[in-house]
Amino acid sequence: MAAVEHHPSKRQRHDEQSELALFVPPAETSHETHGIRTSSLASPTMKLSGHKGSVYCLAYDPLGEVLCSGSFDSTCLLWNAGGNCQNINVLTGHKNAILDLKFTNDSEKVVTASADYNLSVFDSMTGTRVKRFMGHKGIVNAVDVCSEGSPALAVSASDDRTSRLWDVRVRGEVGKFEDEYQITAVAYANDGQVVYTGGIDNRITAWDVRQMRRSMAMQGHSDTITCLSLNPKGTHLLSNSMDGTLKTWDIRPFVDDAAGKKRHDKTFTGGTHNAEKGLLNCAWSADGSMVTGGSADRIVHIWDELSAEELYCLPGHAGCVNSVIFHPKENVIASASSDKTIYVGELS
Repeated sequence: MAAVEHHPSKRQRHDEQSELALFVPPAETSHETHGIRTSSLASPTMKLSGHKGSVYCLAYDPLGEVLCSGSFDSTCLLWNAGGNCQNINVLTGHKNAILDLKFTNDSEKVVTASADYNLSVFDSMTGTRVKRFMGHKGIVNAVDVCSEGSPALAVSASDDRTSRLWDVRVRGEVGKFEDEYQITAVAYANDGQVVYTGGIDNRITAWDVRQMRRSMAMQGHSDTITCLSLNPKGTHLLSNSMDGTLKTWDIRPFVDDAAGKKRHDKTFTGGTHNAEKGLLNCAWSADGSMVTGGSADRIVHIWDELSAEELYCLPGHAGCVNSVIFHPKENVIASASSDKTIYVGELS
């Protein structure tokens, strides 16, 4: 079982906040209000240890009960999302690093993408692998599921320049989109009718699932796109790029569009990428009011979606922050780093 570390006391948390604390009570609050808690966590900030390599990806199940982490050590760890965040299971079977993972919309399965060219589907209750998707001829960089469609469907993105559609009920892929360049990011529209991909050509491409063809391209980034994430309403797409910015894009139909440029909505600055060229993630809060993303400066950055201003700048990690995600129901954020650890903390 992986270890969970607690900050021993409020005084020590205060002394070490420059290094560890993701949650710092506002200075003007009284002593009595320090006891007010905003989540089900046993402590305002938790440090989760157990992986033997860099932690590349995180996902909460839609119910907010389980947190899953994927690592360079080729395993995924399942953690309780509340209380003491105990490690409750280990998912094994891949032969190389886990680069991305998602829970299906019914919370019953975890779909993983790996550098071993394969995807796996695990039962989130038992931890057993129930399916392996084979077909990619390169590293599988990303995977996504649709929030409103069938929980059996998934889409992947690979260095083999394809994005492939999968169905747990079927052997082999059920569809394939071919691009001219390596694909490093993918997002499934909420209804499953559109797939969005991003890659080393610096642009976002929309693919019509029904007609199996390219339907739109959006340009604005000047370097490789490392992650794509759809907002809860399905109206805007968030992208993280090696150009050091996160951007939002209006993907609603009938937007007056010229080469995708008028679909660009906002730009968020402050995060960084480095020579490691990691596929740093990006994510929305459950209500769509905040966005966040991985950053090489070891800092967790959180921005206000409406104003594009930075709301939180949270230190603590000793390595590149590869993934940051919001809890689906509580005011909690989780971050994963190349320092092999995960932080889970309340937002003040």
